[in-house]
Parts: sequence; structure tokens; C-alpha cells
Amino acid sequence: MSHSTRTRILIRFLAANLVVIALGVCVAAQSEGPPSSSELEAISARGKLLSAYDVAAWHATDAVQSLPADKTRVGRYIARQSGNGWRVAFGKLNEAQDKFLVAYEASQGATPVQFTVASFDPPKEDTGFYLAGANAIDTALADFKGEKRPYNAAVLPADRGKLFVYVYPAQTKASAYPMGGDVRYLISADGKTIIEKRQLHKSISENDYSNKSIKVQAGYHTHVLSDLPEDTDVFYVLTRKPPIPEYVTSSKFMYQISPSGSITFMGKTQDVLKKK
Repeated sequence: MSHSTRTRILIRFLAANLVVIALGVCVAAQSEGPPSSSELEAISARGKLLSAYDVAAWHATDAVQSLPADKTRVGRYIARQSGNGWRVAFGKLNEAQDKFLVAYEASQGATPVQFTVASFDPPKEDTGFYLAGANAIDTALADFKGEKRPYNAAVLPADRGKLFVYVYPAQTKASAYPMGGDVRYLISADGKTIIEKRQLHKSISENDYSNKSIKVQAGYHTHVLSDLPEDTDVFYVLTRKPPIPEYVTSSKFMYQISPSGSITFMGKTQDVLKKK
């Protein structure tokens, strides 16, 4: 099957699903016009940072687990980007919840997958980002209502000292990539108050790419909650192997997210499909 044939099949599928998209218009957060390039760049930047957080947490966890670590000293991990790469703290809140007790801290090396681990006994007390991040994750998880499956939580800095917490489905199979059922929280600087809750997607879809006889050229999904791509759309594209673009459609607009995480506004959904 040629690339042009695959593209035509994709466009026909999207056209057929416009009815499905339309059903979500009544609940969608509608925008007045197309997003600006700065809006799309901000979404792309947050998605890339979330992906880097996830990679750092993954490999730092592997590094800690390779040691004879005392798991009773660890309740949560918090990753933070610095000028020298990522640092991931493993520990838990004290009883008063005014200190994060760092038992292990993994520091990124020359590559994204290399981490060295420092152990602290007694634990190192943190009253800064790690403390706020641990409180913010606890605050978000206390509100989050998901399915009976594993989820990941990531905390990233937001404007004016506030924090973003993302709760998203964890990958449970190497070749399958879950997307959807995720929430982004905006939380106060101390990590204890939810300022805003944004449901990014509703249901979870899980695409398995283990069948090597089928060469997938692109992915696609529809949005009913907003007319914008979401931070976790970018994260999904950056995580997925093999690297392929993703088409995102809403009742109004259509986008393409490239394997690098950049977002291209393709135009109004109906206009794009008519041209194809």
C-alpha cells in the first residue's frame, strides 16, 4: 500500500468520524478562533517537558532499584530539572508534612538514561520543591478518579511558583501505549490547594504496535473536550515507538503533531477533509 493510499484511507476515516466529533460539541470547551502559534508552542513545550520528566523518573528508578535500597524509606519520587540535567528524589513526607525526607537522590549523567545515586541515612530534609511537589501529587491523587489500572503522576513548575500535576495512565506493556483518561491540575505553590482541574481526555485507548508486519504511517484521535491539542498528546507522540506523527481533530480544527513534538495547525477540520 502506497503512502498516498494510506493517507486517503486516513482522511476517509476522519471524515466518517466527524459525526462522532459533532456529538461532543455540546460538552466541548469551544474556542472562538484558531489558536495562536504561541499557544501551540506552549503546549508543545509542556508536553516535551512531561516526556523528559517521565524518562528521567523511569531511568532514575532503575538506578535506585539496582542498589540494595530500603523500600520502607521511599513513598514517592519527585523529579526536577536543573542546569545539570534531571535530579530525582526518592523519599516520603514526614508526619507533619512540612518536610520531604530524601532517602535517595539520582542525578542524570551525560545521557538521558545515565543516573548515579546518592544515599542519605539519616534522610536529607527538603522544604523546597520536593516538599511542594510531594504535597501537590498527594492533593491531586486525592481528587483523581480513574480506572482500576496503574497511573503515573508528574509534577512540573508552572507560573508564579504554582505547580502542574499530571495524572496519566501508566504503560503496562512494552509495545502498547495508553492515551486518555488523564487530568492536569494547577496547584498552589505549597502543593495543598487545587486552583484548576483540566480533564485532558475522557476514555483510555491503548494501541499495540507489536505486529511488525503492519507498518503504521500515522496515528489519529478526536477531541470532544476542547478544540486544542493537549500536553499529553505531545507526550504520547514522544513516547510511542516507532516514532510517527499523530493527527488530532476536533469539531472545528485539525492538527498534526510531529515525532519531534512540534504541532502544526492544519486548518478547519471540514476544510482539510474537503481538500483531501
